[in-house]
Amino acid sequence: MSRVINLNHNMYLVYLLWYFNLMLSVSAVELTFELPDNAKQCFYEEVTEGTLSTVEFQVVTGGQYDVDMSLESPKKEILYKGIKKQFDSFTWTAAQTGVYTVCFSNEFSTFSHKLVYMDFQVGDEKPLPGIEEHLSAMTKMESSCSHVHENLNTVIDYQTHHRLREAQGRKFAEDLNTRVMFWSIGETLAILCIAVGQIIILKNFFTEKKT
Repeated sequence: MSRVINLNHNMYLVYLLWYFNLMLSVSAVELTFELPDNAKQCFYEEVTEGTLSTVEFQVVTGGQYDVDMSLESPKKEILYKGIKKQFDSFTWTAAQTGVYTVCFSNEFSTFSHKLVYMDFQVGDEKPLPGIEEHLSAMTKMESSCSHVHENLNTVIDYQTHHRLREAQGRKFAEDLNTRVMFWSIGETLAILCIAVGQIIILKNFFTEKKT
């Protein structure tokens, strides 16, 4: 009995190792970068004809949380163009093999820097090795590994979006704190000026004017 348990445990570890190797081999670009004011940054990815691809982006911090984004084919055809978008995603099937260009522009902004998140996924994620080769039904161990694989992908997506929302909320809170601090300093100075003015006016009331 213990031998069967150890064998199943070893098979489970093998499937987990296969999964992590697969995660490392998936063709995708996921990054967060700073986009200065009056600047434009482009990213390039080679895509094979007939491959389904997705570009997703979101402005994390900066200005009005908006940015211009465009997607060009190898023939310089505009496949997508978004003007002052806070977030969006675009999915397309490559009509030809070549280098596709994704550009983010902050040229309309004169002083605000932006922090932008981008996820460029090329192709469907491959199933676990050996799973798709089965002609018969999957075993319980294979079904469990496939279920873990799907759940881990869901967890990764949720973690990414929660980190983005956390960063955006933190930046908003810091900006709000700065505004409140300057507003408080302004109110304090105004109260001091009013107090000094009242003292001067009251002093003039009780001061005898020389004739």
